[in-house]
Amino acid sequence: MGRRDDLRDFLRTRRARLAPADVGLPDAGPRRTPGLRREEVAVLAGVGVSWYTWLEQGRDIRVSAQVLDAVGGALRLDAYERAYLYRLAGLNPPSADTAAIGALDPELHRILDAWLPRPAYILDRHWGLAAVNSTAREVFGLSDRDHNCLVAFFTSSRYRAAFTRWEEAAPDVVARFRADAGMHQEDPVFHRLVDQLSTASDEFARLWAEHDVTELGRGSKYITHPYAGELVFEYTRLPLPDHPGHHVVLHNPVPGTGTQERLGSLLRGPRRTG
Repeated sequence: MGRRDDLRDFLRTRRARLAPADVGLPDAGPRRTPGLRREEVAVLAGVGVSWYTWLEQGRDIRVSAQVLDAVGGALRLDAYERAYLYRLAGLNPPSADTAAIGALDPELHRILDAWLPRPAYILDRHWGLAAVNSTAREVFGLSDRDHNCLVAFFTSSRYRAAFTRWEEAAPDVVARFRADAGMHQEDPVFHRLVDQLSTASDEFARLWAEHDVTELGRGSKYITHPYAGELVFEYTRLPLPDHPGHHVVLHNPVPGTGTQERLGSLLRGPRRTG
């Protein structure tokens, strides 16, 4: 099935699940088919009956975000359904309101703990460290003063010292951050972070000016730990759909590098702090 067929069937099924009483309309008696009529949806959304009919038929008509929001409201769509409607209509869904996302689910904290003794953390939309397991703090040299992964990468001497190949990693870090920022053009926090880091770090300013971009979600990290020596990890960055903009970053020791054994010795030994 094509996108227009999906749009037609989606709107029909959303309309069919609603009764007039669900949306404050008078009950006009039995209906041949369940749900609202197209005319009722059009009235609730404040659009023309013909236009809504064409939309539901999957015709090639121009739609706007405002009208889709009105239709979504008339059909009582939830956030996931509204995003789906946007995509079926050929538009990008609006960015989620980060203030409405709320705290991380307890299950996500348990995932980080279950990943031990391997490093893992969760980044928010702006690369803030939303949750970090104990191994990640130890391996990457994160302190309680480090609240943002990007800021720490370019301004924390301890965090920077942990990366054996910092100069190789830096362009990829900035390119991925630019991709994330590009998905949220109207978010002022991204602009503030870029301005602050451009002032604080000449290296960031130079790399940002190159306009490189990537959405690659995996790679390798080469870490030099003051007690364990070189540690080499493969990392995977996975989105968390229930927390839009958030990603969990999981690290695995690369086989054949001795990382697994050195990591085990580090975590079994007495706790050392720098």
